[in-house]
Amino acid sequence: MAQIRIENVRKEFGAFTAVQSSTFTIEDGEFFMLLGPSGCGKTTTLRMMAGLELPTSGEIFIDGEEVGMKPARQRDIAFVFQMFALYPHLNVGKNISYPLISQGMAKLEAKKKVHEIAEILGITDILDKRVGGLSGGDRQRVALGRAIVRDPKAFFMDEPLGALDAEFREHMSEELRALHNRMNATTVYVTHDQLEAMQMGDKIVVMNHGVVEQFGAPQDIYDWPATKFVAQFIGSPPMNFLDFDASVSEGSTAVTLESASIEVPETREGASGAITLGVRPEHLSLDDSAAYRGRITATEYLGTTQIVTLDTANGELKVRMSSEEDARVGDQTGITFDPRTISLFNSDTGQALRSAANMEVLAYG
Repeated sequence: MAQIRIENVRKEFGAFTAVQSSTFTIEDGEFFMLLGPSGCGKTTTLRMMAGLELPTSGEIFIDGEEVGMKPARQRDIAFVFQMFALYPHLNVGKNISYPLISQGMAKLEAKKKVHEIAEILGITDILDKRVGGLSGGDRQRVALGRAIVRDPKAFFMDEPLGALDAEFREHMSEELRALHNRMNATTVYVTHDQLEAMQMGDKIVVMNHGVVEQFGAPQDIYDWPATKFVAQFIGSPPMNFLDFDASVSEGSTAVTLESASIEVPETREGASGAITLGVRPEHLSLDDSAAYRGRITATEYLGTTQIVTLDTANGELKVRMSSEEDARVGDQTGITFDPRTISLFNSDTGQALRSAANMEVLAYG
């Protein structure tokens, strides 16, 4: 397996720029997620790594070798597509063995290798079946088998679970992660599903309009989003935003909301003027004695938890709390904040304001 480095990679299609000067490193053996909405440049980035698209500028390194202008066949990678791309006229075994046979491996040796992979994927009982009659999950396993059978340097997957229903998609994501752990393979996975990225990835790149908005571990990205876009895109419900004017005092940043004042534990660089406060729904609570007030406009029951929506002087807030707590539409109530979990953003640029504690985990594209 191999480390993959992307340095200042840019891709233009005529006047349209699909990827803008992306830079990040995928370490050997990582399960790496390229995350973002449709049209953000994540698939184009993956295709450039795979050699299916050539970059307009920049460098791509696989296992220390610069491969930016080399075709896919010279990169020793395996690609798994969303629509499987299997050969319908061949059975499962022949689909998996095709890369080996095409490279000149002896049929007996290829058959042995196919059985080894089929055992890992749990599909030994369907090796003689045509792929056309298989379920979506089994076809996905066959596509994975064909990719991993020849031990490439890296696996590239473009939304491989996108065609599956929600329940089976969750099951297959668990299987994929378990397979990765077993093989310790460098894997690059494209998805628009932030829950999938958070559950499966060791590291995540969040892209938007061709720009890398943030790069880091799932927990760091969730706790300390580098931009308002990341804060909105990661989390369900997304982060709450409240606009206000901040004031800076020695050793802390004071946030004043109506008659309530919140002391953010550490000074945030540039925290003055028009600032947006960000806070996750689970980091808020209702307390009738609190100075900051809001009116409950909706409640959403989610089993053990509920999402309560409140109208405040600074905007709408969503609070995640236990379903056992009383919350009635129309009630006025106080709202408390956990100052340690507050994010602050420049209202004009959308960039997060840094502190000494989170400076290392904020990575701007």
